[in-house]
Amino acid sequence: MKFKAISLILATICAGTLSAQDSNAQPNMQFVDTQKNDPEELKKLSKAFGHFIGRNLDNPGFSFDIEMVISGIRDGAAGNPPPMTDQEYEQLLQIYQAKAYLALSDENLRKATDFLAGNKLKDNVIEIEPSKLQYEIIKEGSGEVVEENSSPTIHYTGKFIDGQTFGSTEEAGEPVTLSLQQTIPGFKKGLVGMKEGEKRRLYVHPELGYGTQGPLPPNSLLIFEVEVVKANTTDDDEAMLDEDDKEQHSQW
Repeated sequence: MKFKAISLILATICAGTLSAQDSNAQPNMQFVDTQKNDPEELKKLSKAFGHFIGRNLDNPGFSFDIEMVISGIRDGAAGNPPPMTDQEYEQLLQIYQAKAYLALSDENLRKATDFLAGNKLKDNVIEIEPSKLQYEIIKEGSGEVVEENSSPTIHYTGKFIDGQTFGSTEEAGEPVTLSLQQTIPGFKKGLVGMKEGEKRRLYVHPELGYGTQGPLPPNSLLIFEVEVVKANTTDDDEAMLDEDDKEQHSQW
């Protein structure tokens, strides 16, 4: 996430550089040239290191002053005193991160509300809860129906408004089984009533999703494509996931 403290990012970056100094580190010496260092290679390495830092300075809601970052690097390398203590730095960074988080939350909430307002006007879109939960049928199904307390076996793909995928059964290469009692409200309500073989596209407002909690960006609209393989999978069915898989997918 973009909201991790920059100090942690830099610590991670530096870890690779400093690992060779660790008595337990075992650097790969197979292709090391014992002759003197190549000045041009060191320039490239130095610039690549700076580039790595630079592309990790992008934070939603605020931007670092690149020239001051460079000045701080020079001062630190020269052993000059910092402009503030580490504690002051962490506290101020957290304040700016909190402001950025709230700004992103407000922006995502507005986008979600606007999207659903326009989406409901489509002929094939059905609203389960006004302005909060919508779906459209991609493929009709038949057979047993998913009920409120079911544990269906499904294929799914989860995406944001911009089309970016945040989860899919394609990663595992097989469908997953989950209890609807352990999923977010929008996912549960969107699956109830689906028949085996049916495929839906769900549009979940953040109030029925994660809101400002959970592992995804705050107040994200969630779009799921879900296909029901089996309406209710019992404990005796071979399709049940092992404990690791159930924990991985229980968030939906």
